[in-house]
Amino acid sequence: MRKTLIDFVLIEIGVGIVALNLVACRSPTPSSSAQSEAPTAIPEGIVSRIATSSPAAQTIEYKVYTLARSVVHTVSIPPQSQFLVTPAVSGTVEPLGELAQRYGAIAAINGGYFDPENQKSISPVTLQRNAIAKPEENERLMSNLNLLPYLDKILNRSEFRRYQCGKVVQYDITRRQTVPRADCQLQDSLGAGPQLLPDATLVEEGFLEIRNQKVIRDPLGINQLNARSAIGLTRNNTIIGVMVAQKPKSPTSSGMTLQELADFMKTLGVEKAINLDGGSSSSLYYQGKTVYGKVNESGQPIQRSIKSALLIQLIKKPRN
Repeated sequence: MRKTLIDFVLIEIGVGIVALNLVACRSPTPSSSAQSEAPTAIPEGIVSRIATSSPAAQTIEYKVYTLARSVVHTVSIPPQSQFLVTPAVSGTVEPLGELAQRYGAIAAINGGYFDPENQKSISPVTLQRNAIAKPEENERLMSNLNLLPYLDKILNRSEFRRYQCGKVVQYDITRRQTVPRADCQLQDSLGAGPQLLPDATLVEEGFLEIRNQKVIRDPLGINQLNARSAIGLTRNNTIIGVMVAQKPKSPTSSGMTLQELADFMKTLGVEKAINLDGGSSSSLYYQGKTVYGKVNESGQPIQRSIKSALLIQLIKKPRN
């Protein structure tokens, strides 16, 4: 039986661009739920498409969905396209837009968890087969007595991966200690968690503990409305990044729960998804503009610096 986030908690009541076109599109119709942010019919999304000189399938799409309690920004990357999704890590911390522009990214979404006090990553990151961020090197994480009972789970959380399987690039979402297939070589990875789809792995990844019907540990506030970020894969291996923004006019009562985020991604055809750092870290960059997910009490976006990100870049082919 597949687990959902609800199963675990006590529910409380209460770059070489050829074309850039703006068009309107109709999105798929998700199932309805009285308590869910996912609507019975998602409103039309504004779409911006970036295409290269290759066929129409080689296209990035950026969409915005205005829902009852949130504004959702998505960017999708087609499989086997001329675009690459790869991680980046800041030496300290910096705004997503600065990190994306420094690497010439077309689009980007905030990445894994970090400690704002020492500015070190809590999530592992691998780039071009080299580990560039290791949670084991974060002394505040490793010496935190409160986290000691969960440390093994924290060090084996889910991550977004890029493999090279012969001449084919493949992406996956799996746990850190998962060994790649014999015919595939791990190129890049960015950790975060928990996995949202197809199964919720909150307990397995140290994000949730319930003891005697009481929630003992819930650092993500999974049942609270908040800004959220995630990335997922559809059946045909389209990559979809999702950033849920709060509404300025209702800063304390907007956003999504973690279950609503998973449900929304299902409506986009996502079958495997991982949660990324959320709240004030939630941000999405596209074509020179950064949108932020969290708003303060005055309704102004919180522009927090982050440690890591997933970048969408155009693959540069060598000249003949």
